[in-house]
Amino acid sequence: MAIYDFKVNNIDGKKIELSQYKGKVLIIVNTATKCGFAPQLEDLQKLYTKYKDRGLEILGFPSNQFENQEPGSNEDVKKVCSINYGVTFNMFEKADVRGKDSLPIFNYLISEKPFRGFNLNDPQQKFFNTFLEENFPESLIDDSIKWNFTKFLVDRNGKIIGRFESPVDPLSMESYIEALL
Repeated sequence: MAIYDFKVNNIDGKKIELSQYKGKVLIIVNTATKCGFAPQLEDLQKLYTKYKDRGLEILGFPSNQFENQEPGSNEDVKKVCSINYGVTFNMFEKADVRGKDSLPIFNYLISEKPFRGFNLNDPQQKFFNTFLEENFPESLIDDSIKWNFTKFLVDRNGKIIGRFESPVDPLSMESYIEALL
């Protein structure tokens, strides 16, 4: 199994084969427009604008699994992402990203880059770890997606290079992206 073996529906319901992204550097991220991390959509867009001509693609997967932070329809998500955050990168249909109904691509990403904990030396990650411990302790017992805006970086050959947890600002991934481009 490889990243390019998956097929997913884009936000307009059209079936997309991920094989069309062969040779590209990818960021695959689960999103939610009502999440406190939603401003990351702007930073993801900045990265996309800066690097798309060099081969970066961003694949956004909205999910309503975390505290009902993406309750609208696919059309609603598309509108909010475009109008509020200027998103022009690829968005896909709302879906589960953890649990028994999770999109197969997220099961694959997790198997390749399981959760390894938060960097507790980073104040934002430490705060978020405490938030999860206090409110959703069950989420910390497995390798799954912990929250919205978990970002996976994939090289041009389809290898998952890194997993960046929710509190990690996408712009801090820039040196990793540049190394792969």
